[in-house]
Amino acid sequence: MRKFSSYGPIDTEMDYYAPRKELIEKTYVQLIGENPQKGGHYFTVWAPRQTGKTWLMQQVLFGLKKDPRFHVLKINLEILKEINDVGYIIDTIAGYIGQGLEKNFTGINDPRQFQEIFNRNTIEKPLILILDEFDALEEAGINAVVSTFRNIYIHRRDEIDKTTDKKTYLLHGVALIGVRSVLGIENQKGSPFNVQRSVHVSNLTSDELEGMFKWYEKESGQKIDEEVTRALYEETRGQPGLTSWFGELLTETYNHDLKKPITMLNYKEAYGAATHILPNNNILNLISKVNKPPYDEMVMEFFKTGDKIEFKFNNKITNYLYMNGVIDQEKAAADEYYLKFSCPFVQKCLFDYFSNEIFSYLGQLIHPLDDMKDAINEEMLYIPNIIKRYQAYLTKNQGVFFKDVPRRKTDMKIYEAIYHFNIFRYLYDLLKARGVEVIPHFPTGNGKIDLILKYREKIYALELKSFKDMYAHEKGIEQAAEYGRRMNLKEVAFLVFVELNQAEAKQLEKEVENNGVKVTVLSVGIL
Repeated sequence: MRKFSSYGPIDTEMDYYAPRKELIEKTYVQLIGENPQKGGHYFTVWAPRQTGKTWLMQQVLFGLKKDPRFHVLKINLEILKEINDVGYIIDTIAGYIGQGLEKNFTGINDPRQFQEIFNRNTIEKPLILILDEFDALEEAGINAVVSTFRNIYIHRRDEIDKTTDKKTYLLHGVALIGVRSVLGIENQKGSPFNVQRSVHVSNLTSDELEGMFKWYEKESGQKIDEEVTRALYEETRGQPGLTSWFGELLTETYNHDLKKPITMLNYKEAYGAATHILPNNNILNLISKVNKPPYDEMVMEFFKTGDKIEFKFNNKITNYLYMNGVIDQEKAAADEYYLKFSCPFVQKCLFDYFSNEIFSYLGQLIHPLDDMKDAINEEMLYIPNIIKRYQAYLTKNQGVFFKDVPRRKTDMKIYEAIYHFNIFRYLYDLLKARGVEVIPHFPTGNGKIDLILKYREKIYALELKSFKDMYAHEKGIEQAAEYGRRMNLKEVAFLVFVELNQAEAKQLEKEVENNGVKVTVLSVGIL
């Protein structure tokens, strides 16, 4: 029986997978060309990490090897990571090509020599070349190799009167996997590979994800509740690596009884373990990428709940965060694109990481003699009185706990996200021992955060917002009411962080009835 696997490329004979036949066919056609006699295309295969680029090209490779018209080689270049010697890089790639063609290509250490190994006097028939992990090369190595490919491509196009096997150079098609710097994003001198097309490997669709779990149901005979696969897609947005990892957790690690359906209880246990105790290389890699300037600053800015940030792929920081699976793009209109986190699970993991990293110790949360009877009893929570205590804590400790926190370089003000991290940690630490579950919730993926408090089988929603102006404030109240309706709640709390003193901030507080939902507006002054 097959298994879910997130450990390297999928084995189609042993693992569950999405067939992705249309994408495979599209890539196959690009390599051999719409008219193979005229030649194939030179292009990049790009996507964030763990989206299945290598697996995709393996499937294309297996199909190409059945075609006797071509030599077909796939070479992994990760071994050349951090090598700065361009001659060594060229010589190594040439050596791998020689091994694949059973030829001796040695001493090839400059672009001119490299170009000649593709001459029709050197190889017998058209060659299709797939270079995996090409983005592992240093920029100088990338430039040298793709400049050679561009020169060959143009030379072949000049020989329009010849078929592919009669041209001077027999490099029929090229696929460079994982490359975005080739397009000029990180190349200070401009792109030397502007002849290429590209193939973008997207996340799984909801139908593809569901199909993998239906496959499991058919083979195992164990039912999976539809709510589970729906929740999994919402949390991962179909990211292939995370989908398969959760598939393993649900069908193996936390699948305690094969005779019973996999339910949301299994999902909750697996999700809790995934966010607290289980290391995942994908998430650990993301944290390592954003835990340094300037990327940590961008993530801090992105966690704000006010204005959206435009998605611009030619922005080096945006490009880096996208290619490493931290962010994605949200299309708001025909010509409007904004940043959003790649999926709620990634957003939560980063939120947990930064909140714990910045506020590992909160000090005394309330006065030791405070019994909190006006804030929590055996039946319910009273959110306004909990927030009063938070305001008192913030006022008392702001000069201590916020002294060395990250600040915007433009005006040296504390990032909005810092307060969100702080209040989450405060409520979590204050209420956990009293049986309250505090859960950060990210309904849109573009920085917006709500805190869900669960107590005595009742849900309390606390929507966080930073005050901008009165117009945006009133719109925020309306949105909070709509959020409450979607959650089937009769009341929600709308907490506003205000850069005013406490007396001025209090003027914003009120209770509003909006289409059957009571919105309690609370404020926290952060001057």
